Amino acid sequence: MRAPGFWGGDGGGLWPTLLSPVAAIYAAATARRLARPGWHAPVPVICCGNATAGGAGKTTVALDIGKRLARRGVNAHFLLRGYGGRLKGPLLVDPARHDSQAVGDEALLLAAERPAWISADRGAGGRAAVAGGAHCIVMDDGLQNPGLVQDLALLVVDGTYGFGNGRIIPAGPLREPVAKAAARCRAAVLIGEDETGVLAQLPPRLPVLRARLKPGPEAALLAGQPVYAFCGIANPRKFFTTLQEAGAMLAGRMAFADHYPFDDGDMKDLLAEAESLRALPVTTRKDFVRIPPAYRSRVTVVNITLEWEDTTAIEALLDPLAAQVPIPA
Repeated sequence: MRAPGFWGGDGGGLWPTLLSPVAAIYAAATARRLARPGWHAPVPVICCGNATAGGAGKTTVALDIGKRLARRGVNAHFLLRGYGGRLKGPLLVDPARHDSQAVGDEALLLAAERPAWISADRGAGGRAAVAGGAHCIVMDDGLQNPGLVQDLALLVVDGTYGFGNGRIIPAGPLREPVAKAAARCRAAVLIGEDETGVLAQLPPRLPVLRARLKPGPEAALLAGQPVYAFCGIANPRKFFTTLQEAGAMLAGRMAFADHYPFDDGDMKDLLAEAESLRALPVTTRKDFVRIPPAYRSRVTVVNITLEWEDTTAIEALLDPLAAQVPIPA
């Protein structure tokens, strides 16, 4: 689904007002769900969550944390719902056997780096991960899911979108009030510049770790080249801007809804448009796994990584959790 236009901006207009009663019911249901007790895993649990529906960079943050833990010798496993996939889990993702229609695109990205589990029931997923040898669990999303007790929760925020119009679903993009989400977090991770006044909406005592999206080394090959960029992510502007900052010349662009499942017709149209523009078709790794395999060789992928303003800040948050993990000699 594509987020309604009125979810952005200042929250004015007729639709947010009309939907306010439904939003109140949604908020109450979320609060009741969060009051339920969860399973306390015998290993540290880290949650990369957010307060809004849609992407804020949670998967990118989770990938970065997983790599940092791996460098410490910690056998970290990822855990996520598997949004967009038909399987409910608990299931260990196998990129050689599963596709995005089965487990979702984010699960495939995570599984390419570390063991990744999908589970609609986070508690059951946590148990499966521990039984599978996890010494630490890194959750991609799940801040509003109480099934698994979280030892470290991070509130990931996209600086270009912020908290939208500041209203609760369906009147706005918020899953719960910002203050309530922030109260359960040890720190916020602000990705990009604060273009929407995020800092003013966060509790003043909540530490804010700043980061930015950085294209992989393959993006340097696109400098000065005309490209036709397409993607189906929550905030396509971030991808287009990242390409421009890498020096690519955007001859054209096409944005689809988040998690959009590309089919043969879509790819034929996209490749034909790129050819007409004499441009290289380019997309994200997250979109690439949703492209039919027959067309993948004709599309260039740009990987996106996270660059922290201060790496010591994130490492300091991981220190006490990593210290709980017995590292084999």
